[in-house]
Amino acid sequence: EHNYCGNQTLLQRIAEQLQVNKPTSSNEQQVDGDDDRIIGSNLGIMESVAKQNEHRRAAVLICVFEEGHGGELRVILTKRSMNLSSYPGDVALPEGKMEDGDADDSATALREAMEEIGLDPHLVQVAAHLEPFNSKNQLNVVPVIGLLAKMEDFKPVLNPDEVDAFSMYNWKCFSREWMGYKYIQHHFDFETSKQGVFPICGLTASILIRAASIIYQRVPLFNSQLASSSS
Repeated sequence: EHNYCGNQTLLQRIAEQLQVNKPTSSNEQQVDGDDDRIIGSNLGIMESVAKQNEHRRAAVLICVFEEGHGGELRVILTKRSMNLSSYPGDVALPEGKMEDGDADDSATALREAMEEIGLDPHLVQVAAHLEPFNSKNQLNVVPVIGLLAKMEDFKPVLNPDEVDAFSMYNWKCFSREWMGYKYIQHHFDFETSKQGVFPICGLTASILIRAASIIYQRVPLFNSQLASSSS
């Protein structure tokens, strides 16, 4: 059970809002998540959806917390280890394939966050699952939104085999223009104190844009749909 009070009231409102805006299977259409395609839903918010592939399933954790009392919402991102065989050095959310012992997508996402950055699953309230995205390697990736009410209790422990760095990113950036430019290809910057600046793009950016559009109840200010000629 998670108790919200004081500076957690914003997270409580988000939890209630996510319950109202749960995705439904009737709205799903087949698109490729790595193409960054986002389509409008009948709820007036952006909806990313993917091909169903139940035999190759994975989950990512979108772990959200509030920075101080009345502060900005932030999300935990990682930089993948250069030793990994797939997407080395990419900026990502804590993620991984579903294993036999995982009860559901939430269990997969929370287990991976514990393994990668030492995030205790008991600190996280799972608020919603978003529609699955289809990755380039044909994984059916389910975004799991988790709320971290007590950020001060999180003591990061990075697994060097999987993660080189992690950072807390301002989530609002995924729903606004960058320096007046309207991007077709989603591209943001991830900055670490020791390793410099790295791009946030592709599937990770698409998932965060989708989640931000629900949280802030508005479509992104930039062009979030690829032109047909670029697909």
